[in-house]
Amino acid sequence: MKKSTCIILLSFVSVCFWNFSAVRAQDFRSTSKVGTTAAQFLKISAGARAVGMGGAYTALADDINTIFWNPAGLARIRGSGEATFNHAEWLAEIQYDFAAFSLNTGLGSFGLHVISLRTPEEKVRTLASPLGTGQVWDAASFAIGASYARRLTDRFAIGMTGKYIQESLFNETSRGMAFDLGVVYQTPFDKLSLGAAITNFGSKLRLDGRDIFFNEDPLPEDGSVDQVPSKFRTESYEIPLTLRFGLALEVMNSENMKIVAAADGSHPNDNTEYINSGVEVGLRKMLFLRGGYKALFQDNSEQGLTLGAGLRYDAVGTNIKLDYGWADFGRLETVQFISFSIRY
Repeated sequence: MKKSTCIILLSFVSVCFWNFSAVRAQDFRSTSKVGTTAAQFLKISAGARAVGMGGAYTALADDINTIFWNPAGLARIRGSGEATFNHAEWLAEIQYDFAAFSLNTGLGSFGLHVISLRTPEEKVRTLASPLGTGQVWDAASFAIGASYARRLTDRFAIGMTGKYIQESLFNETSRGMAFDLGVVYQTPFDKLSLGAAITNFGSKLRLDGRDIFFNEDPLPEDGSVDQVPSKFRTESYEIPLTLRFGLALEVMNSENMKIVAAADGSHPNDNTEYINSGVEVGLRKMLFLRGGYKALFQDNSEQGLTLGAGLRYDAVGTNIKLDYGWADFGRLETVQFISFSIRY
């Protein structure tokens, strides 16, 4: 069984690495494709703990936040499951929320997550009414996903997520579906874990709605036709597909201190490759300090240093966690994340 598991893992990693290398070779002859995908909210990091560790979470995969980074990690959550809520005041006064829960059963681990992004309302202004028409507009993005993960051996787990995606801009809406697939492997070196995940593999998105309909007179000089119902043609855009490889190493584990280091290599379909890295120091399993660096080696990135902290309180049969994450976005200033989690 262990031999078969290793073969499956190596096959998965080999195929992913081959695609990674092929796409990378093409990038030397092309642009980075920045700004060519829709549903950019799917790239925002979920979970204050993951944010504090620079987004290096593919192999760490041991709590509910893994449902966003690598669904295979759901099978590694201890107890009956875990639930979390994360909020961030995103850039430009945009509100970002992430909520998830999981449940471990004899058939495997099940999970559900929701992502919401909302912009403030603004007045609708036109050339005829520069101070406002009396209407307001906003933009919103939403995703809901269901996940399943299972341990195939005591060291190897697989998982997948299916999700529905929706983006709205004033009266126009786009909808689509996507899948995540991940594996995580606890190596024979017990302190080292490996992980790989493909996220947001799915359909293209295209805006549609009442504002793209209009009436047109195709033959104004003829006069035989007055109004012909017409429609503006909108383009379809890919969603941000990402391939990640990660490793996590337990550097130290004593009664009073635990140190974990992690690193991820990522290849997105709309940018150049980059590396995320992070470290977590746990003191007496109660206080956690984190630091990391995000988007290392990515071209023209505003992301960089991340910091975080967390508190954990153990009760009878449960533990409660409060986490804080801080991320630097250079000229775009900083973003702060707060997460509340409970493991039951």
